Amino acid sequence: MNKQRAIEISQSPVMANVTYDEIPIYIQSVSNQYDTARIFPLDDPQDEKEVNLSSLIEH
Repeated sequence: MNKQRAIEISQSPVMANVTYDEIPIYIQSVSNQYDTARIFPLDDPQDEKEVNLSSLIEH
């Protein structure tokens, strides 16, 4: 996923269908300095992690 699209998704009030390792996730924020995003699985909000944008897939 490109950085601009990830930023749009993270700022949108509409939920996008995005996955990480085939798991539906929520994008909390996107790093302006690095190509990473702070995410968590929709079914486990406590499991936050920082991942490369290239590993996120929008369906």
